[in-house]
Amino acid sequence: MLRDASQPLQITKRQNEEFEEAEQKEDEEDNTPAQSHKGEEVTNSPKSTEQDQNAEWPSQEDEDRFQDNTQSINPCRNFHCKRGKVCQADEQEKLSCVCQDPAACPPAKDHEYVCGTDNKTYDGTCQLFGTKCKLEGTKMGHQLHLDYMGSCKYIPPCTDYEVDHFPLRMRDWLKNVLMQLYERDLDRSGFLSDKQRSKVKKIYQNEKRLMAGDHPAELLLHDFEKNYHMYVYPVHWQFSQLDRHPANRLLSHSELAPLRASLVPMEHCITRFFQECDADRNKHVSLKEWCHCFGIKEEDTDENLLF
Repeated sequence: MLRDASQPLQITKRQNEEFEEAEQKEDEEDNTPAQSHKGEEVTNSPKSTEQDQNAEWPSQEDEDRFQDNTQSINPCRNFHCKRGKVCQADEQEKLSCVCQDPAACPPAKDHEYVCGTDNKTYDGTCQLFGTKCKLEGTKMGHQLHLDYMGSCKYIPPCTDYEVDHFPLRMRDWLKNVLMQLYERDLDRSGFLSDKQRSKVKKIYQNEKRLMAGDHPAELLLHDFEKNYHMYVYPVHWQFSQLDRHPANRLLSHSELAPLRASLVPMEHCITRFFQECDADRNKHVSLKEWCHCFGIKEEDTDENLLF
């Protein structure tokens, strides 16, 4: 159950870390060269001592030789492979992407375990996607995905009654996430943009706001009806946070994955909830469908609130 805002805050922070490549399309290119970053070139910086100040700078020839040596030591240095694959150089130093050996993955901590759609616990995403790669071309490999964070456990079916009540907790949860981000932003700015801060401040300072807690469904419903306007922006904000790759006002399966996979162990109805949000069954959840799922009126659904 979503009892407070601590878990949502952690999920929001790592959405772009754990899932950026986790659910990419199967036909993604394997050998896209990695982009270079400014400042990565290795140079000898002058130090403050007189001896170093008088020392000769390395020539361009020396620098080129150093880069060549570095590249020969690790030819895969600037070669990118998608999740589940690693770079490999043959005898002629021709580079290619091969499947990650699951047994060679670094040891995972307990909180890094993940559950696959095969209902098997994997020691982290490295092991899961390495296994998926090994099964490439098979039905089992095609069906294997990251199901949710944490070790596999029994997930009970979601009843009609439960899925009807799910938006009550989810709306309150999203509002509390923003309240916590606002409080943290007061101590150290950077959690919210100026526009977000201005919008959330009005909710935060409202004396009628229902404080975070484990509230019964009746109270959550009453608060939503009484303070409806406080929930409009949090619902839009979460849509905007998920709509990133690409930002096209539609949520795909891969964009919903960070939120869904992180919440399944606590909220077993979230998968069915997202499925039913896709009213036209086109495998995308539009802003209109998203807001409707959370009880936001059509006249209050506004793309200008996506920030």
